[in-house]
Amino acid sequence: MKRTVLCLGYGYSAQALARRLLPQGWRVIGTTRSAEKAEALRADGVEPLLWPCDLGAALEGVSHVLSSIGPDAEGDPVLREGREALAKARLDWVGYLSTTGVYGDHDGGWVDEETETGAATERGQRRVLAEQDWLGIDGLPVHVFRLAGIYGPGRGPFAKLRRGVAQRIIKKNQVFSRIHVEDIARVLEASIARPDPGRVYNVCDDDPQPPEVVLEHAAEMLGIAPPPAVPFEEAEMSPMARSFYADSKRVRNDRIKDELGVKLAYPTHMDGLRAILKVESA
Repeated sequence: MKRTVLCLGYGYSAQALARRLLPQGWRVIGTTRSAEKAEALRADGVEPLLWPCDLGAALEGVSHVLSSIGPDAEGDPVLREGREALAKARLDWVGYLSTTGVYGDHDGGWVDEETETGAATERGQRRVLAEQDWLGIDGLPVHVFRLAGIYGPGRGPFAKLRRGVAQRIIKKNQVFSRIHVEDIARVLEASIARPDPGRVYNVCDDDPQPPEVVLEHAAEMLGIAPPPAVPFEEAEMSPMARSFYADSKRVRNDRIKDELGVKLAYPTHMDGLRAILKVESA
């Protein structure tokens, strides 16, 4: 049977994985809510699947599943409708994309996969419950990937700096871990090659940094002055953006290296920024 991955939520990370799998002969199916986007998927060699759908029928002929659909106030929407179908499916690998937000705030301290989850935000708490729901399905070969802040082409600081809308927000002891989208795909591909059902992986680079440091380096690369410093309390942000500042921690990534053999292409934010600038400049 041809290896087939069903991407429930064909977003930024799933697209990066597809770019690695399609040249290897994989069949990739991606969900979308838009007929217009479905045409774009076809143009990229991906089979579109309008969502929501009958998951039982969608899983026919599928060997691998990647879910990046986030939970809502009522839980995980995929499992609400498709738990029974997933439990019955004969799958080789399932990946669930979660977030390092499940650890909560550690005042800049280090966390690893053995650290107890302690999400303080509602969004983080929903993710903790969603992880438990996915891992609780008997016989389903689930792997949980806790992603740090995702960046990459089109999702870097350069566009905001060029438009003059970037904010250099200063909050004492604020540290974030990050991960380039192409390294997310590397980790997922490595896990597919070495399945270990029930395992949880932190997906982040080697270089946790305060957000203002990354912005300052990006401005330097563009040859422009960084925006003025703004105290966190005075910054204009959406509630979603402000909630990210509720947690400060450094995330360890030893497990993806030791168990999956992953060598990050962008181990530091400087590596990632240089690559993004090269792509965006081209």
